[in-house]
Amino acid sequence: MSVETKLAFDQEYVKQFSTGRGEPEWLLNFRLKALDIAEKLELPKPDKTKIDKWNFTQFVHRQDVTVSSFDDLDDEVKGLAGEVTNEQNIIVQKDGVSARVQLSDSVKQQGVIFTDLATALKEHSQLVEKYFMADAVNVDENRLIALHAALLNGGTFIYVPKNTEVTVPLQTVYNVTDTALFNHVIVVAEENSSVTYVENYVGSPAEATVANIVAEVYAAAGARVSFGAVDNLSENVTTYVVRRAQVGRDARVDWALGQMNDGNTVSENTTHLVGEGSYADTKTVTIGRGNQKQNFTTQIFHHGKHSEGYILKHGVMREEATAIFNGITKIEHGASKSNGEQTERILMLSEKSRGDANPILLIDEDDVTAGHAASVGRIDPLQMFYLMSRGITQKEAERLIIHGFLAPVVNQLPVESVKERFTEVIERKVK
Repeated sequence: MSVETKLAFDQEYVKQFSTGRGEPEWLLNFRLKALDIAEKLELPKPDKTKIDKWNFTQFVHRQDVTVSSFDDLDDEVKGLAGEVTNEQNIIVQKDGVSARVQLSDSVKQQGVIFTDLATALKEHSQLVEKYFMADAVNVDENRLIALHAALLNGGTFIYVPKNTEVTVPLQTVYNVTDTALFNHVIVVAEENSSVTYVENYVGSPAEATVANIVAEVYAAAGARVSFGAVDNLSENVTTYVVRRAQVGRDARVDWALGQMNDGNTVSENTTHLVGEGSYADTKTVTIGRGNQKQNFTTQIFHHGKHSEGYILKHGVMREEATAIFNGITKIEHGASKSNGEQTERILMLSEKSRGDANPILLIDEDDVTAGHAASVGRIDPLQMFYLMSRGITQKEAERLIIHGFLAPVVNQLPVESVKERFTEVIERKVK
């Protein structure tokens, strides 16, 4: 099957879209530049996964999206958002348009900015410009990144001032219905600050569409950021998601990623440990089913001395699903006394499911510690026999084994709300 790769949007469309949203001139120029180079760039090339026939370019991109009321949203979205309280810190968006934006007075008084990207571009334009695709992500990396910048239509901006501790999570819910989502999230934690951010992607659009997602995290010296995500989009959504972080001296970033989409997915999670004593921990859980194809690349680059990076990924493949787990630990020359560890494990539940785990260590410094472990295997027939011999059905036995296989990752997740959401989605996908 051939897929049309020519873009259906021109400079005039992008100009109308940007001006219609009242965006600053710098972003309009950025969009036009991105569109100009998009067709000249190649698609990303995730290792061992061919995506040239995946639908990344044929989709509806609407300029007239409106949300009349929060009450009109799907029950699942309203359930994730929870009841309205004065202390709630949440943004809910449908197809990139905000249905609810709420920041508690206590957090607001700390000088924290937590708003949708469209509002941030109007009220904090220079601050957004400073971080938007500046260091963590470059617009000319590949066609999908450039297309993301040109058609950006949703997202969130978070800014935590120096020496500020945000003790309650900041939460977002992104609902995809009938238009492609080009969502951009920026989290900035200044020196010695801390914040927990949790995002949920949900949606079951009737027609095939695209989710093109980019998140940038900037943790300055001594800062701490916990970033939790649960991606739960239907099989009609082809997803390309890039989440990256720049981590300063003695700063820390924790990733807790539940990648539970039902459609084809390419996910890249990259952390640069720039400062001395910087730290990153990334945990990923996924379940594939149907004939879904997925590629997950997790990378930690050690630039600073005494930096530590840990990767832990567990995945379960059912039916005819396939997954590639790529893990890369790169310790640069000069990053002495650094430590990089990674573990990838995939469990296959059927004869037609496939998994591949590829841990890679790239070491350019002598005085370091590094290690990796990987396993790919099918369900243990003895485990199944033991459970079924005690009156448990095959389906229930598989369910118990899946929960047990994923538990070592789920139980270590640093964000309690993400852990609970993981468990809910896992339960739904194993039924």
